[in-house]
Amino acid sequence: MDIELNGAPHPVTDNLNVQDLIASLDLANKSLAVAINREVVPRSQWAERVLQPSDRVDIVKAIGGG
Repeated sequence: MDIELNGAPHPVTDNLNVQDLIASLDLANKSLAVAINREVVPRSQWAERVLQPSDRVDIVKAIGGG
């Protein structure tokens, strides 16, 4: 199935959850925020939140600076 990931089409397997998507993108253990269809998904819900066809997923990585 296809989702939209940060504005671009992205194929994923059926029944993929947010946590597995993050791992597949080699972003595990990073400071991230994830929104699906413009709704923020708390990290505590990543394992339960299964992606659906045509979901719009936005992943933002926090960058520190000073």
